[in-house]
Amino acid sequence: MVFSEDTMGDFLEKEVEKHPDREFIIYPDRNLRFTYQEFNERVDLLAKGLLAIGIGKGDHVGIWAKNVPDWLTFMFATSKIGAVLVTINTAYKSHELAYLMKQSDMKALAIIDGFRDINYIETVYQLVGELKTHSRGNLKSKEFPHLKSVIYIGPEKHRGMYNTRELMLLGKHTSSELLDQIKNSLSNQEVINMQYTSGTTGFPKGVMLTHRNILNNGYYIGQRQHFTSQDKLCLPVPLFHCFGIVLGVLAILTHGGTLVMIELFDPLMVLAAIEKERCTAVYGVPTMFIAEFTHPMFDLFNLSSLRTGIMAGSTCPIEAMKRVMEEMHMKEVTIAYGLTEASPVFTQTSVDDPLEKKVNTVGTKMPHIEVKIVDPETGETLGANEPGEICCRGYNVMKGYYKMPQMTEETIDSQGWLHSGDLAVMDEEGYYSIVGRIKDMIIRGGENIYPREIEEFLYTMDGVKDVQVVGIPDEKYGELVGAFIIPEEDYDLEEADVRDYAIPRIARYKVPKHVFMVDEFPLTASGKVQKFKLRELALELLKQKGEKEEKLY
Repeated sequence: MVFSEDTMGDFLEKEVEKHPDREFIIYPDRNLRFTYQEFNERVDLLAKGLLAIGIGKGDHVGIWAKNVPDWLTFMFATSKIGAVLVTINTAYKSHELAYLMKQSDMKALAIIDGFRDINYIETVYQLVGELKTHSRGNLKSKEFPHLKSVIYIGPEKHRGMYNTRELMLLGKHTSSELLDQIKNSLSNQEVINMQYTSGTTGFPKGVMLTHRNILNNGYYIGQRQHFTSQDKLCLPVPLFHCFGIVLGVLAILTHGGTLVMIELFDPLMVLAAIEKERCTAVYGVPTMFIAEFTHPMFDLFNLSSLRTGIMAGSTCPIEAMKRVMEEMHMKEVTIAYGLTEASPVFTQTSVDDPLEKKVNTVGTKMPHIEVKIVDPETGETLGANEPGEICCRGYNVMKGYYKMPQMTEETIDSQGWLHSGDLAVMDEEGYYSIVGRIKDMIIRGGENIYPREIEEFLYTMDGVKDVQVVGIPDEKYGELVGAFIIPEEDYDLEEADVRDYAIPRIARYKVPKHVFMVDEFPLTASGKVQKFKLRELALELLKQKGEKEEKLY
């Protein structure tokens, strides 16, 4: 493969023809194994089951689940029937789920029991009360008019919901004729994946990605790691991110390799899976790798099978990179950079790049993609060693944001260049380094968080007159969320009140770690809030707080 014009379903079927009995997906903790052929048969059963309950081409199907085995069955089944898989962050809570279901015009939602402190089944019943009274597939919800079906991923039965076992049975008794017709009508330029990225408008935006976008991006990501059919990738990153499905699943599929899946990140599980399955690659954000090589049982595991992998999400400290390369045997580890809107990777280091390039840069541009650095004010293209906004153009650029044409126009210019909002510099050898951000984004342990979204949410709390959210530097996570609040007069708000209000309503990683009550914000002459001064103030206040606590004890 050099560049594929296949749909994702067609590509999977061609791989099945080449090596039907090769293992495609392994869950080592339960010894669950699917060959390429077994997995494809399961995909077809689910695809026909979805068609049988009225889900078809162009419909939006949400999936709210950890990396459970049937997550990938849904991913390929929806792509085969031309439906759009809408991926939902496992940490989301009712406030975020309700917005996403409405904004995406979701027709079906697939869920598991829950995640950590979030009961998904209860959350869905609270939001869609009609589920308990309407017959399955005929849901009429006042709040969510497009929603017709909720599917439970598993064998258990819940009132008003289908389960995957029933859909597979329906698929067994449904003719393949309709599925074949739909598959033959699909174009690889059609949208099959929608991922929500937090927006500077305060609301997440649905990034529309096509077969062509993500399948080809996956292939070139695998090429940078020199993947072959002999590679086994341990994948502990969540599938609802591009990191999981494109850098992970599609990089392996396009090279005929094997996926070793971890349902939920746990450093011990990762180490055990690598040894048990003799994995050649493993992925993660820097904090994941650090959790692995600092684990007290690290030395008990044989990781000598490892060769390569990807570290992405945030900058890697040089000492951590050295330990990954030496102690984890990953001399050919790579660094990738991109954004969901770019499918996502448009620069990546190579397996043979020197250490300094792996820690100080995000690599060179990917094949078939143009990359340039422009002056954010004038749009003029800049030369080597001149910092500016990094932009890309090519097959990988998203179709746009769902139902947000104005936001799409602001992100993709009239010449087709996608503007990242990140500040970068290119050296004389064509390696790019990220040096800052134009957009006011916080990156906490690889999760992108937009202050505006949290500000909009905190405005819904009684007693909050004004709020500003900033990133506070942190050694473990890179950045933490900090909120500065001006309370309403006569309101006695405390840090604990704000956190107690946020924890049940928004994803835990977005909840402000630190809350400061202030009388005013530092402003520019034109009245703009100076967020950099708030960051400085946060560090000063935390230092004072630490000194006070030290004196007390």
